Formats: sequence, C-alpha cells, structure tokens
Amino acid sequence: MGNDRDAALIEDCRKGDRQALASLVRRYERPVFNAAYRMLGTADEAADVTQTTFLKAFENLDRYNPQYKFFSWIYRIAVNESINQLHRRKRTEELGDNQGATEAGPDAAVAAEMLSEEIQEVLLDLSEDHRAVIVLRHFTECSYREIGEVLQIPEKTVKSRLFSARQVMREQLERRGFTP
Repeated sequence: MGNDRDAALIEDCRKGDRQALASLVRRYERPVFNAAYRMLGTADEAADVTQTTFLKAFENLDRYNPQYKFFSWIYRIAVNESINQLHRRKRTEELGDNQGATEAGPDAAVAAEMLSEEIQEVLLDLSEDHRAVIVLRHFTECSYREIGEVLQIPEKTVKSRLFSARQVMREQLERRGFTP
C-alpha cells in the first residue's frame, strides 16, 4: 500500500538514503507541481514552489507525523508555499496575463483551450482558501478527508468552502459569457 511504502521511504530518508529521497520526489513531484501551478498560474513559479516544497519537507522530515499521510503533509507545504508566493507577488507586481498553450488545432481544441484559460483566470481571482479547495478537489482529486488533512480544517468546512468556491466560480464564468 502507498502509506506503507511512503513510511519505509521516509524512514530511509531519515537515515540519509538518497535513493529513498529520489523515490519520494519522483512519486510526488508532478502532483505538487500541478497543485502549485493551479494556485499560481505560471509554470516558472510552480517549479520554484515545487523545489522549495521538497526542500522544506526534507529539511523538516523529523517533524512529519506518520499518523497522517505523507501526501497530505507535503501538499500542505505546497499550498502554504504557493500562498507565500502569491503574497510576494502581490507586494511586487500586479497579476499578469496567463500564457496559454501555443498549440494550434481544430476548432474544438481551440475552444477547449480558451475555456481552460478562462477557468484558470477565474481560479486565480478566487480567494486563497477557495482556490486551495478547488485545486485539491478537482485538479489533484483529493477526497474531502484528504483536503481537510492538507488544509487542517474539518471535513464539514471543506464541503462548505468547496460549495462556496464553486458558486463564486460559476458566477464569474457566467459574467465572462460562459454558460454551463
């Protein structure tokens, strides 16, 4: 099972095993990057946050509580680092336009890309709390319980926050001319 494998890798990391460290990075690098990207909207910042997340995780591995999933713990670090990056960005510059894919294709692919860009823009306009629950639920496919663990909030709060975030997203998409 994943938790048992993670526990063994973490124990090996604590003993200085670089292969175990590499295995954990390979296992979680993509999901951490995707979460950061959805929170930040730029690949460069997401890559920086991903590196920082793993650095902080491994520097603080002795603080990890094996009672919880490693997945939840590292995602919480990624979300916090993404929020920190958003705060740094707000202090230094306005949010810029997102760069979409340059890939050309049939009309349907172009329409899908435009919709994806609209969703990303709306996502970036959400509050950090709303954005975090949307990203964790819909882009990293976490369960309500896992989201609660990552964000350190009760499952009922996750459900309520997710409902509110979806409502806000729907309203903003409708204002932009998108109708579900």
